[in-house]
Amino acid sequence: MSSNILICDDSGVARKQLAKFLPEGWDVTVYFAEHGEDALTKLQTEDIFLMFLDLNMPILDGYHTLERMQEQNIQTKVIVVSGDIQKQALERVLALGAIDFLKKPASREQIKDTLEKNALLNQTTSTGKIQTAEAPPNTFSLNEGLQEVSNVAMGKAASVLAEMLGVFVKLPVPKVNELEVSELQMTLGYNGTRNRYSAVSQGFVAMGIALEALLVFSDSSFADMAKLLGHEEELDEHSETDLLMDVSSVLIGPFIFALGKQLNVDFSGSHPVVLGQHVKNDHLIDRNKAKWKKTLTVEITYEIENYQVSCDLMLLFTEGSIKALEDLLSYLMEDE
Repeated sequence: MSSNILICDDSGVARKQLAKFLPEGWDVTVYFAEHGEDALTKLQTEDIFLMFLDLNMPILDGYHTLERMQEQNIQTKVIVVSGDIQKQALERVLALGAIDFLKKPASREQIKDTLEKNALLNQTTSTGKIQTAEAPPNTFSLNEGLQEVSNVAMGKAASVLAEMLGVFVKLPVPKVNELEVSELQMTLGYNGTRNRYSAVSQGFVAMGIALEALLVFSDSSFADMAKLLGHEEELDEHSETDLLMDVSSVLIGPFIFALGKQLNVDFSGSHPVVLGQHVKNDHLIDRNKAKWKKTLTVEITYEIENYQVSCDLMLLFTEGSIKALEDLLSYLMEDE
């Protein structure tokens, strides 16, 4: 008799890939959810025995979904599948009742091994049939594909920072947009005439793709970041520059490496430079208007739990990179 499973992920690409990688012959019917609220509704209306759950989602993320399941005494088994690979992320989801954790992107073999380890493959695996209660998306979207690979790369970078500082990094859903340079300031969302920012910029190229990684700090983040990095002396311009470079090397380098690994390309990078210190955000944009013009952007806001530290990582792809990205991501998604 067929059993019901649920795949909960805000990315249609991720939902489709995970469904495609389920063991052949597994006698299950697959349901889909785009966020935690959607998943909880299906858990209450359908007899779901297993859920694959993402962590970074809008409306209701994976952590709060697990909390709500405990509050409502929902006994469905949960395997978390996430790009957030921080040690504390694993510890938290297991404490909230998840039975296992898979790192994105999970392969067909890893999924099968995890199901076997947890005795979740029924006796009809070789003769059953996977069915879907609702069809996953079958059209490729550049923005959604770029969001998914950025999500994985974001988790890699956050894991390096978390281990280095002994903290938990709160991760958002990456935002992907195609923008005119005049819209960048609004997208960054830095409002207020008194706010000041500092930024580090680094360029990368590979296989017809050119981008600029822009890491932006608000002035309010410096004190706690200096404390975390062990800067005991009073910050001056030189030590602030060192601090900016230290954090940018951790967040930009591992991110670009993980992004390139997923796209099967090797990025070459320029030397990072300080784009501005204690300036208004429009100054950061104005200095690059001639270079950016129109851009495909990925925006990620990193926050450190229990500290007043927040920084934005912006990836700014040139307009000429869009076709190369489409080709690489389309091949990647179809190949998997």
